[in-house]
Amino acid sequence: MNSCSCIRPKKLEKCVGWRKLLQQFAPTMKKENKIWQVITASSLGTLIEWYDFYIFGSLATVIAGQFFPKTNPTAALLSTLATFAAGFIVRPFGALVFGRLGDLVGRKYTFLLTLVLMGGSTFAIGLVPSYESIGFAAPIIVLTLRLLQGLALGGEYGGAATYVAEHAPVGKRGYYTSWIQTTATLGLFVSLSVILFTRHSLDIDPAVSIAKFNAWGWRIPFLFSIVLVGVSIYIRLKMQESPLFSKLKSEGAISVNPLKESFGNKENLKMVLLALFGATMGQGVVWYTGQFYAQSFIENVCKIDFDQSRTILIWAILFGTPLFVVFGSWSDKIGRKWIMLAGMFLAVVTYNPLFKGLLDLSDTATKTEVVAAATTKTDSVAIPNTQDFVRAVTSKKSFTDGTELTTITTDTLYANPAQTTVKPVVKISKVLANGVYWKMVLIVFIMIVYVTMVYGPIAAFLVELFPTKIRYTSMSLPYHIGNGVFGGLTPFIATLLTTMYTADALAGLQYPIIVAAVSVIICTLYLDSKINTKHD
Repeated sequence: MNSCSCIRPKKLEKCVGWRKLLQQFAPTMKKENKIWQVITASSLGTLIEWYDFYIFGSLATVIAGQFFPKTNPTAALLSTLATFAAGFIVRPFGALVFGRLGDLVGRKYTFLLTLVLMGGSTFAIGLVPSYESIGFAAPIIVLTLRLLQGLALGGEYGGAATYVAEHAPVGKRGYYTSWIQTTATLGLFVSLSVILFTRHSLDIDPAVSIAKFNAWGWRIPFLFSIVLVGVSIYIRLKMQESPLFSKLKSEGAISVNPLKESFGNKENLKMVLLALFGATMGQGVVWYTGQFYAQSFIENVCKIDFDQSRTILIWAILFGTPLFVVFGSWSDKIGRKWIMLAGMFLAVVTYNPLFKGLLDLSDTATKTEVVAAATTKTDSVAIPNTQDFVRAVTSKKSFTDGTELTTITTDTLYANPAQTTVKPVVKISKVLANGVYWKMVLIVFIMIVYVTMVYGPIAAFLVELFPTKIRYTSMSLPYHIGNGVFGGLTPFIATLLTTMYTADALAGLQYPIIVAAVSVIICTLYLDSKINTKHD
């Protein structure tokens, strides 16, 4: 019996009206649900991709002692950062390989492949024996796996951004693609959370737990990634191909040679270069300065405690992440250019005072020491099969604002009086007072705001620059040169400059400032402020 058959004429009229209304909006609701499924599938994979990268960067100081000789900690750290950077250098090659594949075969299966390569490489890093076990084979294997990671990521982002953009309705691309942008930052958030949880859960005694983490527990975040990758693969396998690519394929209009059409065409090549030097290059250095170099600077230059240096970044990310969607949505209304330009410009003019603020907050020379609270302890451990000892002198100081300073000086006491340690190893660690801690969170949050301004709109911006049939290839190359090479090298180059010019703790900032300034000029002069709809 019809559900409306017993209803009076007026009520029947209303019932029929509701049915018509539901029928009218049903396609829209179905389309809306589909776009969120697409975003979820793409975003989860991208989150995992970035998680894989971030655990390596975040554990650089720990990994340095595992895969490189421990005789020179600074050289080991620089070698680790160089290995980290190598993954970014090969990203453009991954963009060419997988971008071409994505334009020939399709978006879905290409970024399925990149996910498997990326996740597998990350899992394998957790299995590599240490330098003490296999010598120089260890850093060579790790470097090889990092190169595979870089190649895979070169195809992952372009596929995810293109996939979502080609499902999104015109006029809302900035909003919908900005959800993908959040996942990179969330990947960093998840990686830091997993690291801190693992570091403090290996033993009841905190000191023992940290020692176990530094010895072997650091492998757990790498190994855990395989679970996340498996979930993502399952979800992505259930998704359909991009409708725009499917339409091209059914019409027989897919590109025969995406590389030639992307870079052999003068007009398209011009847009590739403008995208690189006017947007992605500046976006890249702002991204890695705010989220990587800031944390490295806090730990290695300001000498802030391992846990605090990472929780500062976690809080800043937590507060800043929603702004990706805010700026992505605004870009649909006012255009992509001005938001990205503002983020890069603000970074150029404020990086020096912001990082100077971090230094000043951590400077114990300006604080008043509680002299009565100072302590010194000496520990000596015998070196097996010798008459020598390793001596560690630990001195602790407290200050009236609640800050604590720990200095551990390690040298060797030789049985032969004529033999002495040439250069003792000095490790400094500061635990900030609560008020100072939150001031640092505020400063890093400001840097994260710049990140959201340049990164939130950029996926939609890049997608709209290029024709559908060569979009994957065309957008992937400038993005991965700008973000991967110029941006990915930021922690290494900035740290290198700081070690070269030891008198100036802010020397490393010159690299991101100069690169971002060049992008500001090119973006201002040559990029169109209007949203590009000619390829829709």
